[in-house]
Amino acid sequence: MLRLVLTALIYIVGLFDLMMGVNFFIDPQAAAAGAGFSVAPINPTGLATIRADMTAFFVVSGLAMMWGAWRRNADLLVVPAGLFGMAMVIRILTALTVGPGPDYLLPIAVEAVHFVLLLAAWKFLPHHKLAEMG
Repeated sequence: MLRLVLTALIYIVGLFDLMMGVNFFIDPQAAAAGAGFSVAPINPTGLATIRADMTAFFVVSGLAMMWGAWRRNADLLVVPAGLFGMAMVIRILTALTVGPGPDYLLPIAVEAVHFVLLLAAWKFLPHHKLAEMG
């Protein structure tokens, strides 16, 4: 039962992340504002950076999570766990070194939930060995 719940949660959260990434591609300014990221482009290069980096982060994470859940392959969850874990650590370090910004706890909490969920799924879902070559 635990595996089923983890698989469903990973798939749903991955789908949400995928949709967020697509929103960053389609309308990066609205997505950044709507999701409470407190980022705004100051020129076309900034707009391209928000569009590219945020889209890549959330689309790759979401697809890896959905694929890992669909295939029941915990190995595919390592990449999004690393991305969300690193983002969480860097936000915490930033808050400790330069001070917390407004509403800084919500993104940390979201990243922490992702990280813990992905680690739990990595622990309890099956792993698949790569076929030996040659």
